[in-house]
Amino acid sequence: MHRNFIKSILSIIILFVISAKAQEDELLMKAILLEENLAFIKSADIYGELYKDTNKKEYLFKEISNRFYTQDKVAESLKKLKKFNLSHPKNLIGKRLLISIYLQEKSYDDARIVGSKLIESSDRDEDLELVASSCLYSGKYKRGVELLSKLYKKNNNEQVLLRIVAVMTQYMNKNIDAIKLLETHRIMNNASIEVYKMLIDLYIKEKNIDKILNIYKVLYKKEQKDEYKRRVIEIYVYKREFKNMIKFLEEYKGNNDILYDLYKKEKEFKKAINLANKFYKETKNPKWLAELAILTYENAENKNSKKVLNKVISLFDKSISLGVDDSIYLNYYGYTLINRDIDIDRGIKMIKNALKQQPKNSYYLDSIAWGYFKKSECQKAYKIMKQVVEKEGLKESEIKKHWEKIQQCTKSTLISLTNN
Repeated sequence: MHRNFIKSILSIIILFVISAKAQEDELLMKAILLEENLAFIKSADIYGELYKDTNKKEYLFKEISNRFYTQDKVAESLKKLKKFNLSHPKNLIGKRLLISIYLQEKSYDDARIVGSKLIESSDRDEDLELVASSCLYSGKYKRGVELLSKLYKKNNNEQVLLRIVAVMTQYMNKNIDAIKLLETHRIMNNASIEVYKMLIDLYIKEKNIDKILNIYKVLYKKEQKDEYKRRVIEIYVYKREFKNMIKFLEEYKGNNDILYDLYKKEKEFKKAINLANKFYKETKNPKWLAELAILTYENAENKNSKKVLNKVISLFDKSISLGVDDSIYLNYYGYTLINRDIDIDRGIKMIKNALKQQPKNSYYLDSIAWGYFKKSECQKAYKIMKQVVEKEGLKESEIKKHWEKIQQCTKSTLISLTNN
């Protein structure tokens, strides 16, 4: 009789356990389905029931996670989780959830205190980042950077580095240290454009134009974008480093128009001649014949050489016959004819045509005054040259030379007239 009673009790217990398990499974399936259909609040309510019935931590974590997403019953979740953590001080998941809720509720100091306990037991990447966040939000920047630096050393994650740099520059006034970190990273790794742009921003703050230039050169070499090449050119112009700019453009083709102007500016006439010939072959634009005439003359060691002058005249004549009438070329050709005593009258005529386009151009007026001087028409030359000097002064050596010669000529003419 006693044995039969015990068997009956055991059967009842087994049936109860099986029934309870079936009920638990049914509620669990329901909670999962609700979760899949984004009904997080209802799902959280069921997980709450399951935790109450079973005391299984998994259900508590699921309930709190769902409430975390929906901001539902946050105070209640926080109370439950704090109680759980007191009872289970070694459970890391509970600590992570608690830190997340504290951060969400802007209880940053509480998050940091729990975080310090979490990383005593774990150095997982996500834990270091979570605790670093709690330190940064609570204003403990040095500690936050220490934890992020530890994480960066572990995984070399660029986004972590950028976060470190942002904190160092915005809150710790450590621009130079931040630059060192970024420079080391870009040298040792295939850094993203974001790293380079952050370096540029920092070098701008430090007013280090040479470093900015270097970064843009590296960026252009890396990506061949016109934007970066344009920045390099702009900086070279700002620094007036035209020789270095020439080297850069010669290395990276595609800006022959700028390179041509630089060759002329830096008096690298042979290189300019090669480019001008190339341009003429490609375009057949007679302007390039006029450019070649100027370059041939400027490149000549002996500017009185008949061979040189004949070539210059031939190139200018051909360009003009093909329709070139730009005042710049007319003045240059006209002045050459005058200054070299080749054909003064023709030179004056050309400069007059140039002055029709730009009647107040001081350089054209200087040229025609010199033409009248060469013809010994000193009064006419003096009248024009006086306008040039009044406007431009005597800073330019050629204007000064012409003015002195024309003044002497005028005085000599007046003396001669007086004596007669």
